[in-house]
Amino acid sequence: MQKKESELIDQAVNGNKKVLESLLLSVQDMIYNLSLRMLGSPQDAEDAVQEIMIKIITQLSTFRKESTFSTWAYRVATNYLINCKKSMFAQRPLSFEFYGQDINMGFVPNTEDLLQGVEEEILADELKASCTNVMLQCLDPESRCIYVLGLMFKADSRVCGEILGLTAEAYRQRLSRIRKKVAAFLGEYCGLSGTGKCNCQKRVGYAILTHRLNPGNLEYRSLEKLDHSTTAEFTEAMEEMDRLSSVFTQLPQYRSPLDAKSFLNKLLKSDSMDVIRMES
Repeated sequence: MQKKESELIDQAVNGNKKVLESLLLSVQDMIYNLSLRMLGSPQDAEDAVQEIMIKIITQLSTFRKESTFSTWAYRVATNYLINCKKSMFAQRPLSFEFYGQDINMGFVPNTEDLLQGVEEEILADELKASCTNVMLQCLDPESRCIYVLGLMFKADSRVCGEILGLTAEAYRQRLSRIRKKVAAFLGEYCGLSGTGKCNCQKRVGYAILTHRLNPGNLEYRSLEKLDHSTTAEFTEAMEEMDRLSSVFTQLPQYRSPLDAKSFLNKLLKSDSMDVIRMES
């Protein structure tokens, strides 16, 4: 850890609200994107970011500075997300077998009544963003986290291992096994892979009919996208990605919809924060 970052941590622990806000803002967007991939829906991700921010604030005094602040913050986030039971998909787990069967039966005509005046291409893009995140829910939480950190965030295996409490070699071995499992599913079902039978545009009508896609509420389209130069600041290049994994590496990263400044100000002034300080 650089001396400057260490000093900032000390200032935040000692009550400097501006420095604390700056530290939280530095990791907020990537924590949101990690939460989105781990939990499968924008609303669950936004709720998770708030919970994780509270954990970062209350646990900051325990940070030993043996890694960078961002690595430590992601460790706090992954611990929360792997064990999170509040999300929709934690309560209704998916499997690749179920998802494959659903794809096989899930095509209906995209009628004007179903599209509700929204362009088919726009709805297909929304479905692609949703479907890829939902498909990740077919992995168990730890495997999902390993896959997301390595192939979507392109994080270095040493850093990923540090976040998850694994050696770099153990992390790479587990990632390789998970990647093969996901690639097999993508190769058979996902049209984005170039070989799969599914097609986002053809699935739009079925997704609307089954209430998985709402033309009147396009959650992903309303999110602000981060540009590549911003996301590159958070991650390091890893190993060469295989062709099927590129389905995920091409997905956009999003800016967190949480207003961190407002959230932080309310939290620090709240009665519950005084209780947290006394207990920590």
